[in-house]
Amino acid sequence: MPLCAACTTAATGTPDRDPVRLGDILRVTAATLRVPIPAPAPRPPGTGSFTTCRSCGSPARRHRTAGGRWVALEPGERPVAGVPRAERWYVAADGTAVPLRGAAPSGRCRVTHLSVCPARP
Repeated sequence: MPLCAACTTAATGTPDRDPVRLGDILRVTAATLRVPIPAPAPRPPGTGSFTTCRSCGSPARRHRTAGGRWVALEPGERPVAGVPRAERWYVAADGTAVPLRGAAPSGRCRVTHLSVCPARP
């Protein structure tokens, strides 16, 4: 970058030294001062994120469905025999909630919080 003699002398103090551009200093300084942000601790697979129902205040776990939506599931599993077929859910190892249509009567499943929420009619 060409500078006049007065600017070169003023910037460096000696005319035999190359001037340092501000952009170079800022880039190095920013890289030096940058503090790495630690990654959050991984959750165990299949646990989902904790949430609380706005209507009744009960705890639930939010899981993403295979279609990309979110569903709040009750904590714990229930026997399949006591749950209507359309309300049975299974949580895969990666935390994805999948509707469980057919299952052995002795199996277990999860249910949505909306199907058992005491504040809903």
